[in-house]
Amino acid sequence: MTGPVTDHRPERWRKDAAKYLLPGELPPVVATRRHWAVLISPALKALPVLVLGGWLLVLDPGNRLTGTAGLLVVAAALVVLALRVGEWWMRHFIVTNRRVLLTSGIVVRTVALLPLRRITDLTWKETLLGQVLGYGTFRFESAGQQQALSEITYLPQADVLYRRVSQLLFGGDELVDGEDEGGVGPVAPQSPGPDRARRDTQPIPRPPQVT
Repeated sequence: MTGPVTDHRPERWRKDAAKYLLPGELPPVVATRRHWAVLISPALKALPVLVLGGWLLVLDPGNRLTGTAGLLVVAAALVVLALRVGEWWMRHFIVTNRRVLLTSGIVVRTVALLPLRRITDLTWKETLLGQVLGYGTFRFESAGQQQALSEITYLPQADVLYRRVSQLLFGGDELVDGEDEGGVGPVAPQSPGPDRARRDTQPIPRPPQVT
């Protein structure tokens, strides 16, 4: 006998996603942070500044001016790097059965969303470095309109996420009209009536012969 399905998603992500669910909206199909590789660029930019600050600290230990300057440079670099790490930690990519959401912000929270019923195409791009580290980019197309969620970079396990989102978008179910946020549900097949019966197999009547 099969037991209940256990949700292995981290508690922090589940709580963050639950705050943005609509009444009747199913739990997220995808809820994840961006890949840690997004922090490589800020770390590389902060490294020379940290080296400069450290050099000023050890240049002349008895000189209060250079020591203070070095300390300020190191502190500023660490604060900027900490903000980048905090932004990465708080940003979540969420996909439900109705919407695609991207939450961001440390002090002020921002939620960008895209209804599923407006998505017309999904592109997955993976660079050489992304193949090595395990991240990719999603590009959403929405009826020719420019959206805030047109491109999501540094998504972890992008191949797995691509299959999940593609199944949700273009699987056996069809999009149906509903609320502004959109909805996914099966479309009931319509049985053809007497006036909608197919007649393409009937013979074409011949025109009358002129004598």
